[in-house]
Amino acid sequence: MASDQDLVDQLGYVWTSLGTLGGTLNEVEWKTPTDVPGWTVQDNLVHVTALEWMLLGRPAPDHTVPDGLPHVKNDVGRTNERFVDSRRGYSGSDALAEFQEVTAERLAQLRGFGADDFGADSFTPVGPGTVRDLLPFRIFDAWVHEQDMRRAVNRPGHLDGPVAEMAMGRLTGALPFVVGKKVAPPDGTTVVVDLGSPLGGTYGVVVKGRARFLDEPPAQPTATIRTDGETFARLATGRLDPAAALAGPVTIEGDEALGRRVVEELNILF
Repeated sequence: MASDQDLVDQLGYVWTSLGTLGGTLNEVEWKTPTDVPGWTVQDNLVHVTALEWMLLGRPAPDHTVPDGLPHVKNDVGRTNERFVDSRRGYSGSDALAEFQEVTAERLAQLRGFGADDFGADSFTPVGPGTVRDLLPFRIFDAWVHEQDMRRAVNRPGHLDGPVAEMAMGRLTGALPFVVGKKVAPPDGTTVVVDLGSPLGGTYGVVVKGRARFLDEPPAQPTATIRTDGETFARLATGRLDPAAALAGPVTIEGDEALGRRVVEELNILF
């Protein structure tokens, strides 16, 4: 388990990586569309800023989201869009400057927290929790949006190290849920997900009443899914169409129908 300040260090690290990336971008690149529907590279960064702005207790912008935006499908999407749309008139450098100012203040605040502060009540994406519970979600969210930005402008990076490993752990850790709950094959089914570099690893799941990880992958699993870790992360965060992945970087051995169903259900975010 990471300590509170270890988590703060990871948050600072991913924010630094985002800021460094932003410093390399020109205005055309800032306005480049990403895998997140309706959002540019700049919009992704502004979204990260928005959450920390709110956590600092700053007031939400006095801004109304236009009607009819096709990528805004529910109240959560409308809430996220409010801050993002309020900054669409910014230049990329303006958006970066605001991100750096807000995250610097938030980091200073967190550096000054003690145990009681980290244990204070807080919202989290999965319900009520503590500030300590929220931090891994914020690290994960920032890393995912950093990758959205990097792919859009062909600046690959930050695919190793503690932040990337933690984020990938959240995604691979959902495999029993994906296999057991979303796909729900019969008892005795075994699925192996074999990921190559970057973000590689091999994960075996067995269904016995409830799905769980195996200590060692079985010699003859019901289905084996092979791809690279980055492709898996894109599938698990809803950034890649499963059909496109199955036609390209994903291969299946064994029960192809089962393997396809697992790939189609990997998205745990949307």
